[in-house]
Amino acid sequence: MANVGGIDRILRAILGIALIVWSVQAGNFWWILGAVILGTSVFKFCLLYKLIGASTDKPKGSA
Repeated sequence: MANVGGIDRILRAILGIALIVWSVQAGNFWWILGAVILGTSVFKFCLLYKLIGASTDKPKGSA
């Protein structure tokens, strides 16, 4: 069921945390988007990827 893997997860985590920190300091509501992006990294699942049939996760059993 996972469709987010490797470098994609790392970039999402960095972007999500950065967006949360920036929006809390700026006092705006963009932290919600940051939390969603961070959540896709943590759970290895992106609904948009699922809808378009994309995946950056390696299939099980590949090196």
